[in-house]
Amino acid sequence: MKTKELHSAYVQGLKREKRWVRLTQLSILILFFVSWEFLTSQRILDPLLFSSPSRVWNLLLVRIQDGSIFVHSSVTLFETVLGFILGTAMGTAMAATLWWSRFISKVMDPYLVVLNSMPKVALGPILIVGLGPGFSSIIAMGALISVIITTLVVYNAFKEVDENYLKVIRSFGASKRKSFFSVILPACFPTIISTLKVNVGLAWVGVIVGEFLVSKQGLGYMIIYGFQVFNFTMVMLSLLIIAVLATGMYQLVELLERKLLKYRG
Repeated sequence: MKTKELHSAYVQGLKREKRWVRLTQLSILILFFVSWEFLTSQRILDPLLFSSPSRVWNLLLVRIQDGSIFVHSSVTLFETVLGFILGTAMGTAMAATLWWSRFISKVMDPYLVVLNSMPKVALGPILIVGLGPGFSSIIAMGALISVIITTLVVYNAFKEVDENYLKVIRSFGASKRKSFFSVILPACFPTIISTLKVNVGLAWVGVIVGEFLVSKQGLGYMIIYGFQVFNFTMVMLSLLIIAVLATGMYQLVELLERKLLKYRG
């Protein structure tokens, strides 16, 4: 068989595998909703606690007609994206600072370990008192929950770059700044992208917890309000919208990853 035919067969195999993966994923999703509807309709699961897909769908239509679902979703999405960007940017900047100064790195090492082990949610009341019960506290919570883990992961990636690359570029007279932006940062793009993927989930957790505490709008507010009035259909609707939006953010990060890897060749 010629090389061209072998390549064509390989590509066809990949496409066939991708179709099967998508079909299996879709089947699992459909099976989940069908099982949920059946179990609650037969009262095997308590419909008061677990609601049902049909009830969630009806509530979604009502919320779309009055427009409230768009208001709550856009508020939470805005807070999450901002917290995600701030947490990642601050964490990467802190990692760069630690790489830049060995003295600061040694000083900060035990504090980073302590801060990483601390439950960030416990700082919520302090943020509310310091920043006020509004957007600032919620966005700060979204950023805070991811900034330390971003710092640790990216800093370790900076340290693990092959020292020989730095020796080569420094032998040509490159400054530390030039070495960082020409060698260290590009070499760590895959790690930074992986951290972005982790931060998508962390930012959603931080913002939803922040909305539990102070917000009067947003999907976190809908969850806590639904719980207070025992409207668990509203809780389920909010969770499903969060899942859809978080998946969309994750797909955007994957798209960014493909673009960057393609750019790097």
